[in-house]
Amino acid sequence: MESYAPLLEKLRLPQPSLQRLAVISVFSKLRSAPSRLDSDSGPGREAVTQCLCSASSAVVDQSSALEGSEPRFVGLFVRGIGLLVRLGFRRSGGSWRFASTEAHPFVKVLLYRAEARDELVRQVLSFAVQSKQIGMEEVCEFLRPLLYYSILRVPFSDSSSALFARHLLTSMASLCCSLPDDAIPILKLLIRCVKYFPHKSGDDFGSLMDFAGHMVDAFIVVLRHFVAAQMLVSEIQLCGVQLLETVLQLSIHPLKHSRWSEPAVELTKRLLLVQKDLGLRYTHELTSISLSLFTVLVQSELEHEQISVLKVILRLLKWKTDSGYVDGNSGCAANEELLFIFPAISLLSSPSKSIKEAAGELIVILQKTIEKPLTVLRNDIPIKEQFQSVSITGKIMFRLLQQLWSQDSSSSSKFFIETFASSGTIESEGAPHVRRPWASKLTELSLMIAERKKRSLPVTQAQEVFMTEMPMTICTVASVLVTHQLLGPAAVDVLTAMGLVVPKLGVPLLLGVLFFTNIFARKDVGHGDMLLKVLGMLPSLASNSSMIPLVVQTILPLLHNDTNPVLYSAATRLLCQTWATNDRAFGSLQGILLPKNFAEFGHEKVVCLSMATSIRDVCRKNPDRGVDLILSVSSCIEMQDPLIQALGFQSLAHLCEADVVDFYTAWDVIGKHMLDYSKDPNLAHSICLLLRWGAMDAQAYPEASEHVLQILWDIATSTRGNGFKWSKARASAFAALSQYEVPDIEKTIPELRERSTSLLFSETNDEILGSMERFQVKMITYEHMNRRRFVKERKVVTNKIEKLLDVLPQVIFSSGKRSARECPGAALLCLSFTPKDSKSQGPYTDAHALHENMLVEIAASLQLSRNTFLALLSLQSWKSFMRRWIRANMLSLDAKVSSVALHKPSKAAHDILKSMMRIAEESIPRSAENIALALGALCAVLPQSAHTVISAASKFLFNWLFQFEHEHRQWSAAISLGVISSCLHVTDHKQKFQNISGLIEVLSSSKSTFVKGACGIGLGFSCQDLLTRTEAADNPDRDSYKMGEVELIGNIIKSLSLTILELTKSSSQILRSLCERFSNDMRENGRYKNPDLLNEDSDLVEEDTWGLAGLVLGLGSSITAVYRTGEIDATLKIKDSIISWIPYAKPFVWSPDSCDEGSEMLLSVGSCLALPLVVAFCQRVELMDVGELNHLINGYRYLISELLLVKKSGAFHQSLLMASCAGAGSLLACVLKEGIDSIEVGCLKELLDLLRRCYSNPQPPSTCLGGMLGIVNSLGAEAGLVLIHPLSSNGSRYRLKESSHVIRTLLSSPVCEPLLTSSMQEMFLAAQHSDDNQLQQNSAWALSFLRHSLWSKEVKLDDHAQIDTTVPEVVAQSFSNDSVVMKLCSWLTNVNSSKMNKPTTETGNTPDVRTIRTVLKCLSRAQRLPNFDWKAIVRRLMRYEVEIGNSLPSDLAPQKGILREECLNFSLAHASRFDQLLEFLDELSDLSRFRTLEPNLKCCLLFRLANLVKVFSSSRREKLLSDIADFLLSLASNQVYNLDQIILLRISCWKGLRQCLDEALLDSEEYLLGIERCMVVLFSLLPSYHPTSMAEAEHVNSIEEWSEAVRCFEKAPRDWLLNFLQVDLDKENGRFFDVLKKIEVKVRLVGSSSIPLAELGRLKAFLFNCNSNDTWNVLVEVVATLQHAEGSIKRQWLVDVVEISCVSNFPSTPMQFIGLLSGSCCKYMPLLILDRFSVLSDLPVTLSSLLNDPSWTVIAEHFTATLLASTERIYHWVTQPSCGEGTLTLQGIDKSENSLAPSLLQVMHDACTLLRNYLPLEKQLQTHQLRVLTSLPRKNSLSLSLSLSLSPAKSFTPRAHSPPTPPASDSPAAPRPAARRRRPRPPSRPGRVFGSSAGNARGPPSIAACSIANRRAIGNRRLNRTGPSFGDAGPSLLEVSVSLHCWMLKDSKGLVFHLLEEIQWF
Repeated sequence: MESYAPLLEKLRLPQPSLQRLAVISVFSKLRSAPSRLDSDSGPGREAVTQCLCSASSAVVDQSSALEGSEPRFVGLFVRGIGLLVRLGFRRSGGSWRFASTEAHPFVKVLLYRAEARDELVRQVLSFAVQSKQIGMEEVCEFLRPLLYYSILRVPFSDSSSALFARHLLTSMASLCCSLPDDAIPILKLLIRCVKYFPHKSGDDFGSLMDFAGHMVDAFIVVLRHFVAAQMLVSEIQLCGVQLLETVLQLSIHPLKHSRWSEPAVELTKRLLLVQKDLGLRYTHELTSISLSLFTVLVQSELEHEQISVLKVILRLLKWKTDSGYVDGNSGCAANEELLFIFPAISLLSSPSKSIKEAAGELIVILQKTIEKPLTVLRNDIPIKEQFQSVSITGKIMFRLLQQLWSQDSSSSSKFFIETFASSGTIESEGAPHVRRPWASKLTELSLMIAERKKRSLPVTQAQEVFMTEMPMTICTVASVLVTHQLLGPAAVDVLTAMGLVVPKLGVPLLLGVLFFTNIFARKDVGHGDMLLKVLGMLPSLASNSSMIPLVVQTILPLLHNDTNPVLYSAATRLLCQTWATNDRAFGSLQGILLPKNFAEFGHEKVVCLSMATSIRDVCRKNPDRGVDLILSVSSCIEMQDPLIQALGFQSLAHLCEADVVDFYTAWDVIGKHMLDYSKDPNLAHSICLLLRWGAMDAQAYPEASEHVLQILWDIATSTRGNGFKWSKARASAFAALSQYEVPDIEKTIPELRERSTSLLFSETNDEILGSMERFQVKMITYEHMNRRRFVKERKVVTNKIEKLLDVLPQVIFSSGKRSARECPGAALLCLSFTPKDSKSQGPYTDAHALHENMLVEIAASLQLSRNTFLALLSLQSWKSFMRRWIRANMLSLDAKVSSVALHKPSKAAHDILKSMMRIAEESIPRSAENIALALGALCAVLPQSAHTVISAASKFLFNWLFQFEHEHRQWSAAISLGVISSCLHVTDHKQKFQNISGLIEVLSSSKSTFVKGACGIGLGFSCQDLLTRTEAADNPDRDSYKMGEVELIGNIIKSLSLTILELTKSSSQILRSLCERFSNDMRENGRYKNPDLLNEDSDLVEEDTWGLAGLVLGLGSSITAVYRTGEIDATLKIKDSIISWIPYAKPFVWSPDSCDEGSEMLLSVGSCLALPLVVAFCQRVELMDVGELNHLINGYRYLISELLLVKKSGAFHQSLLMASCAGAGSLLACVLKEGIDSIEVGCLKELLDLLRRCYSNPQPPSTCLGGMLGIVNSLGAEAGLVLIHPLSSNGSRYRLKESSHVIRTLLSSPVCEPLLTSSMQEMFLAAQHSDDNQLQQNSAWALSFLRHSLWSKEVKLDDHAQIDTTVPEVVAQSFSNDSVVMKLCSWLTNVNSSKMNKPTTETGNTPDVRTIRTVLKCLSRAQRLPNFDWKAIVRRLMRYEVEIGNSLPSDLAPQKGILREECLNFSLAHASRFDQLLEFLDELSDLSRFRTLEPNLKCCLLFRLANLVKVFSSSRREKLLSDIADFLLSLASNQVYNLDQIILLRISCWKGLRQCLDEALLDSEEYLLGIERCMVVLFSLLPSYHPTSMAEAEHVNSIEEWSEAVRCFEKAPRDWLLNFLQVDLDKENGRFFDVLKKIEVKVRLVGSSSIPLAELGRLKAFLFNCNSNDTWNVLVEVVATLQHAEGSIKRQWLVDVVEISCVSNFPSTPMQFIGLLSGSCCKYMPLLILDRFSVLSDLPVTLSSLLNDPSWTVIAEHFTATLLASTERIYHWVTQPSCGEGTLTLQGIDKSENSLAPSLLQVMHDACTLLRNYLPLEKQLQTHQLRVLTSLPRKNSLSLSLSLSLSPAKSFTPRAHSPPTPPASDSPAAPRPAARRRRPRPPSRPGRVFGSSAGNARGPPSIAACSIANRRAIGNRRLNRTGPSFGDAGPSLLEVSVSLHCWMLKDSKGLVFHLLEEIQWF
């Protein structure tokens, strides 16, 4: 052993070359060594053993090298190897596999010695024959690497190598004849081998066809055998289909040599004929043969190939027909043979007679087939989704045809062309969501390409490929769809478009027209519409000049004089359309349209109509050609048929429009031929179209133009008919009149404005109204441009009441007759306190002291008598006094040069406050009460800038509030604190909350009912300012402030309700429900009270009336705040409670528990005072029912009349009468000021008379005051209303016509003027001369309220100049009464004014909603409007549709609400000019009001958001955006609207925000933050782009919402946008769908070039590592975006994604993207179906087509290599055992991918196979090693399509494994087959023990050295064929049998001896 030790030591070196050299040296020494060291010696055997046991493949391979043997022993050596292979194969039970192809023993033989190839073929055949008992499938699987290697490795250019490959394959084919029973597996193996045949040259195709011929011969032999035996016929037929499909597929390869198509077709014909001759039936699988033949026929250009294919197709169809085959598997009425229709039609134009005959025969057969779907359409049978690899284009086409044929109009199928076909333009903004079907999109794309070619514009490479390679294919599919009942017209459009794109298709399309014309002309078919559609293709064929003679010659035979008139007219129209396509046909057309033909065919109206229509079309399309037909035009006009004359007028109108004919010259000629247009609306319409062109020269021809205008006016005002045609004629007449100048029309039409507006007011037709609107706008514009200068005039006081009020101060306080102490209320309102002389040393002191003295004097004299109503009157009066005091101090401060304050109102108010607090502390109770109220009035008139003064006053009064020992301080402070709380600065949240909480606490703890009532009033005042202010958008405490205010409102309502329940012991369910609604805060401050356990010891007396009244007033005035919280039900409950407490005015919708009797009667006083405020608010927010106001007014009337009948009365009776009178007047004023509802004159006069009787007859002072206040309040005095800000006053006091109803203020109504005037005179006299001082004081106070209300103005207290508060109003007089604007405004004002609740009486018909809408639209476009009360008008019109009820036209029912939308548009148009409209918009857009609007009005407001922003102030704008954001957030939990309505709301908001961004209104940071917040909220609500569980309509709305969202994001600031769309992949895992939405938005923005494509590239790693079920739609959008990118970018994406697929947890996702991208960029794009499964199944075709393109070939090698690596990863994933309960497999693949595994691997393997030419040899061998089958199941329930073969290693070095471990007894195992009989094993022989090194293998050990233990293990594995594969580790059998080489060193006898000896063991 020492002799070999140095050499054996070198075996351990890491260099393979040194290892091989050492092995050579060892065997060289064995040959030359003496006997003691030769191969039979111990040292020699040990050296050989160590060589064989080496773990290095280089050592083992060199040890077993075949080339080392002598040539004479090669054959014997191969035979020996063959024997050993057979033995090893048997021992492995057929499961012997190898780590690599080169490790296969037969492959090694093939590699090492060329002399061994013939013997190798014989051994292969011997192996197959002798091993067939194990199973021919296993045998073929064992031989597969050799066959693949012989095809791939051996170049066919080498004659010897090619001979071996042919010899091997043909021998295998011949073997099938010898073993017919076992031939099917061999045939399948050979068919798979055919796929790997090279096809780079003609010799390659020759070898392929030669081998295919042998296979066909063998197949025929086997087929005959099985048919004779009547067994496995279907299986062998299927095998034949696979053979032909493979051969035909290779023969149509893009790089094929066309001469080999014919041999392939001949083989097909031969094989099919044999099957038919044997009597076999046609099977469904033969469909693929038809599709392959179709592809050959389409691509073939040689006649002999075409005739061969046609003959095979004919035989195939005949066989199919003779077999009576009925396709029950396709699920579709369209059969595959229908695809031959268009190719066969095309071949009819071939010059070959034989081709024409064959094509004609085929067409006859196909025509019989195509007629069946016409009668039995089975498009209701769905197609089953199949996920299988598609490798031929014919299958793609047929699948597309099936999909199109079976889908209906509601089908959800999508196609590539719908998404990825770029039309070169961005989709229109109007309809981005409209989904166009396949045919429509294809037609659009084709026409776009044709148009670009026509204009010589460049087209993309994809479009160029589409034009050159796809038209024939598309025409084939479209020609089949022509017969479809639904898709037929669209298919004809596709054929027409293809004819325009590819002129060479003209002749085939012409033949197709004739073919389909013949079909549709059959009477039993009955498709006349399709016949016309098909004939309409003829003109389009004329786009190619060479086709004009053929098209014209096709049409002209139909234009003979004796032709059927209908055919003649149709041919005329066809010829006209042909000319429209190509002007070269004009000569033929002109000959048909000669004037003489009208005389010749005058009796055939249909012919004359076709000629007149053609003339009209010529004049419209080409007026220059129309001039050539001017005589024909004249002949049309001279015809006596009105319809033909109408066409003539239209023709002349087109010529006049183009100015090739002078209108008035032509009119002089043809005017006399005009028929009576009054009898025919069509003629009238055509005349209008012509006469509109007379406007240009109307002034040059005054007489003629006057006649023309008179005709137009006659038609426009015609009342001869109301049908559609007459409406169209009248609309065209007004449209024509709009072309003329207004002065010209006025000269012809007298009283134009009056007559035109009268027509407008009586019109209801939408089309006519549209034209009239344009006409009226033209006149309005004319009036505006020619208006008089704007003149301001001082309003002249003409009303007697105003005259009396004007002199009131002088009468009451003149000449010192009466002091302020005698009339304190009047003095506060209208008396000015100015120093007599202003001394220079102290003007400020004089003014301040004077007002201070007056404060003390009036406070002492003004008695409130514990009456909350009088307290409110006092508070209201003190406001006027405080304004004058502050203004006087400010003027005095201006005179002091040395002490100029920075803020004069604050300085003046501060001094006043100090004085008032000092005086209040020192005053008696009566004065203290008034001064406390005056403090509230002071704060109410101060601006918020004086917040320090307001805060100081608040603290002072808050201290008074808790002085329980001083009731007068408590109740007066409570009222003023409420006023101050609503006036505090926006930042004084703490003090506001403190004040309200204090009022609630005193309300709950005070024992005085009057104090409780005052607290209720204070809380009512406080409520009016809650939830009305907006914090900054970036304020972190914004939401907490808002929630705090909502909580305060709840506490207020709860406290008031509980207190009323406690005091009245009421059982009102309404109040209890209010307590329960706001019960979440009932435990605050420990003051919890159960409504069912209230204090039952409290007894009310009449003196508590005004305390209860205060509580009710507080509850009523809180209704606005409750509404702002969104509690509509609570709002209505408060309203119903207030109404229910008034006698004779129960709720309009009566509820049995609305009111209780008894003590609740005391609540009626407060209800009478609170009701006007409640009604005014409810009326404003549309919470009042129709007729409810009249009911309430009548309730007041009945109550007052009953109270007046009582002779003796107590305090309660007087209080109730006073409150009811004042409340009735306030209610009248509220109703009439709003101008929405009308009041009947009789009822109104009766109520006013009752009020007058209260003070004209002897009554108590309180009753007199109530009556007077009722009168002045009805005129708008607003005395006693609990309002911080007074109701908006009327913008004008125009008078309306007398009517039975009053709808405007009483001062504007002439009906009640006498009664009111007399009442006011009586009050004036009482104030001037009265013996009763109290009556005089009350009269003066009441009149002062009215005077102050009518003359006063809110004045800014920081003004430097003194403003006279009694200056009469200045009005504008700039509109004449006969102007159009004034007429429209006056009519709009009086709409419904006298018949609000009686729409069909008194004034005739109700104005139509459409008419009112049109008037509003006209006024919206007016530049200015008169100063009317537009707010009232708009409010009234907003309710108009509800008021008229059932009178609404039935055709407007679906459009209900259009008038309200137009009111909104009108308000937006003029809001900048009228504050009233601005107030109206402010109310509508407030969140509480906005929530109650109907969805369409909400949408309108959101859409017009930019317009609102323009008219609002900055603070209001911020509040608007904040409210919108809050509203959008509430939509997430909304249950009121359906999904469609919610989506439409969001769409409108997106549009509105986009317009805001468009308008460049980002002038403040807060505004921008508001918009951004709205966008963020909307984005959070944005649905998934393509939700699966959504109805079609909802899906369309969802797509539109996405489009609008993306458009909005496009306008957003770039920095904010990129920051918002930034995706942090580590932090966004919990919000996966939000991430997807952001990615989707990014994709869209990249597509619109708003952000760079690089932003999208950063998301690749995330996007392709997600489940495709979630990201599919995003992938589609990404690919759609990439369509506009450069080619290099697309290629880089393809490479990056295939690399990501190698590591992705979801490999199907990148594969789907690759399928999408390759499908969208390859030429087959128009044929592909867009779904997750189809893109994968089409991957082999689309990828091979794409990478064969020259521009994509640069990445083909790298891409294919990476794709193969990814395929190997999938292969390992599928073949590995299950990895337990985790979510990932050993390959890092998510288990959710299991369902796609078999099909995904099949597709990827097929793609690699088709792309194998881009792989090196080693990679190609790896490809074939991935053995893909279709039947083996997997343990983890994964349906496999694989064989469990060995996983290929990265290198060919055998891997070492440990000895196998037998499975445990309790482990599940496959059932073991029955044990075979075994020969007894011989005893082990010494010296033949195999080494036990790490390289010991599980494969068959060396026959020369095998232990008994190893033999037992091998035997066990032999019996259990499910055990591990033998090739799973270590050397192959050839490597182990190196002992043969050792024994050959001596002689062959030793070899034979040892072989025979070892065979005994088996």
